[in-house]
Amino acid sequence: MKKSEVRSPRSEVQKSKSENRNSKIGKTTDDLRVRNLEFRVSNFENRPWTPDPGLRTLIVGYGNPLRSDDAIGWHASRLLAQVLAGRDVEVITCHQLTPELAELLSQSRRAVFIDADAAGKPGAIHRRAIRPQPSASSAFTHTCTPSGLLASAQQLYGRRPQAIVITVSAQSFEFGDALSPVVSAALPEVVEMVCRWVGVSPPASEVADI
Repeated sequence: MKKSEVRSPRSEVQKSKSENRNSKIGKTTDDLRVRNLEFRVSNFENRPWTPDPGLRTLIVGYGNPLRSDDAIGWHASRLLAQVLAGRDVEVITCHQLTPELAELLSQSRRAVFIDADAAGKPGAIHRRAIRPQPSASSAFTHTCTPSGLLASAQQLYGRRPQAIVITVSAQSFEFGDALSPVVSAALPEVVEMVCRWVGVSPPASEVADI
């Protein structure tokens, strides 16, 4: 055997360690690549889908349906869901405003809130524009306001809609599942007001049947 072909046990051990080390480095690099790819794919799959606001309008009617005139938002929103069926409109009926509505607001170009008002002459209809204004209390309490939700939509999702609130002065907040006559008589005008703001003219027959 030639001298150059003689390999000492030590050199074989060093070569084996070197090969193992290179193999581990290569495996680690491959693992990192796989993990990085999996991370990118996971992020893409879990990314929330946010639709283009387009012409979408969000209508939120809220109040207690068991407190007589406090249910004006419920009745108005349900009627609007029928009148505006087939339009690019989403109608929500709820007991109270919650923080989750901020995301829906960020996905809308326009928004309308409908509620009862404790002040004013019973049956009087009031409309006003809403400006973003963070609530003084925690966003996760039961004291959410339309202006606070607009602020949350802007802060959390970078977008908020043009919004108004329409209220009807109540005559009674006593227990009951029916509106007082004077507040019930205001429903057709509320529906027409919302439709005009959305840019839709409801059929006269539908408004007359309300």
